Amino acid sequence: MTVLCLVSQTAIAQPAQPRNAESTAANMISAEHQKNIDRGLAYLALRQGADGSFGSGTAYRRNVAVTSLAAMAFLSAGSTPGRGVYGEKVDKSIDFVLSCAKPSGYIIREDSAGHGPMYGHGFATLFLAEVYGMSPRKDVRETLKGAVQLIVNSQNREGGWRYDPDGKDADVSVTVCQMMALRAARNCGIAVPKTTVDQCVEYVKKCQNVDGGFRYQLMIRPQSDFPRSAAGVVTLYSAGMTEGSEIERGLSYLQRFPPRGDRLHYDAHYFYGHYYAVQAMWHAGDDRWQKWFPAIRDELLARQHFDGSWSDNQINNEYASAMACLILQMPNNYLPIFQR
Repeated sequence: MTVLCLVSQTAIAQPAQPRNAESTAANMISAEHQKNIDRGLAYLALRQGADGSFGSGTAYRRNVAVTSLAAMAFLSAGSTPGRGVYGEKVDKSIDFVLSCAKPSGYIIREDSAGHGPMYGHGFATLFLAEVYGMSPRKDVRETLKGAVQLIVNSQNREGGWRYDPDGKDADVSVTVCQMMALRAARNCGIAVPKTTVDQCVEYVKKCQNVDGGFRYQLMIRPQSDFPRSAAGVVTLYSAGMTEGSEIERGLSYLQRFPPRGDRLHYDAHYFYGHYYAVQAMWHAGDDRWQKWFPAIRDELLARQHFDGSWSDNQINNEYASAMACLILQMPNNYLPIFQR
């Protein structure tokens, strides 16, 4: 078992120094860009329910994944539990997520589980790990420990995870959510078995195709695709890999699908794919980051609606807006999970 030391509240609250000075928020996000981001955050704040949840529609109303992503968007703006412009919003989101935790460790709201409840569990675990480093509440720690243990116990024999915590199957898309959650948990002092991480790495490596992209599952949908390939690269980074042929080939594959600047277009799983792609380029740094972020920044701002929101017909506008705000605030470097 590997346990990392707890990072102090002061260290967590302060942004890390970027590897390249030109990557700072001041150079990547102008005052005008910030106004658009602020509009997006203000939209999200208005969409929070009385119980602290986020999400609308039939399948994703009061959803733990959407709630966690929205709250992390506030954290990415510099707010922390109980502090900052959106500190109260973050606190309410924490309480909602905690209320959805089961004795088994599973974080789920059954009437709003959406497509694949382990997505929600992974994002919720990630969110709790991030806030625990900022505000070490005992109830957060206990829920987080149970959530991490459920992830560890539900890893399948291939080394990945799937829609339900039964260990029967695996895919790259769900797996990245669990690996990011485990990395965040280790960062704040929660024990994660090294064997769990090692087995996940081997699974993801096996899912990489000769073109550098990643397949959805080992035996199903073998073709490479942008969203799952971005997820595959970030899984490896989250597992502690910082270099290697798998990462280089994965990054090269992603660069075949650059953001198109101010040209509006629609792709399936658009926000999911770019949420992971921007993380991949952020970790890669240097020229890859310098070229990628301005393009996705401009593209997202061109897609923003008058009320400050973004839209996603597959899930809901709260999800799309949270993802967009997370992507746009990547240069802030406030969230520990995104720090290099």
